[in-house]
Amino acid sequence: VRSGSGEELLRGRDVQIVARGYEAAGATCLSVVTGRWFGGTPELLTAVAKATSLPILQKDFLVSRDSLARAAAQGASAVLLTRRLLTKNSLLSLTEYALHLALTPFIEVCSLEELAGSSVGEQVVLAVNNRDIVAREMSGDGIARGLALCETAKQANAGALVSSSGIGSPEDAERLIAAGFDGLLVGSALLRAADPGDRARDFCAAIASARAQHSALAPIQDVAVPA
Repeated sequence: VRSGSGEELLRGRDVQIVARGYEAAGATCLSVVTGRWFGGTPELLTAVAKATSLPILQKDFLVSRDSLARAAAQGASAVLLTRRLLTKNSLLSLTEYALHLALTPFIEVCSLEELAGSSVGEQVVLAVNNRDIVAREMSGDGIARGLALCETAKQANAGALVSSSGIGSPEDAERLIAAGFDGLLVGSALLRAADPGDRARDFCAAIASARAQHSALAPIQDVAVPA
């Protein structure tokens, strides 16, 4: 598993052990990269599904009904639908088909234009990507985009609002939860640590602290990335 710049992140570690470490740290959902762009494989998803009972997001560029059906068969609970890659009609069709398969649609946006007129509904997770997929998620200024788009994204009426990518520290996590995000998708910041499970525990503690200080927030799902 690699970062957008090609940095090896898993570094030979057993993905099942990493996944169990995240679960023990308090993550309530896992995300598995299966896209070749980031060094993932479908087999990685199958391996993680065997290691944990937590819901699993398949993180890949899924653009067809067949790809959603395969995700369900391999053990995914949620599927990434990237707004940049889909027309409005295609996004609506795939969202409906994902729900038909009992998969949670995880719709990812990265601009005001992609948010314009969005009303996704309570069965959908809406994610604001702090980075640009066209630039292999190497662009962006930390969590600035998420903070800037949070209020607009809330108007989409999603069941949960998530900030993804570019989240480098527990302090970033606290700021995003305080701003109103319901969950975080954190990947590289965990896998770069000597012990990803211990680092995940730091992030979960920061999220819990932010929730305690902002008790009016809706219930949240924490999203950690094992690969």
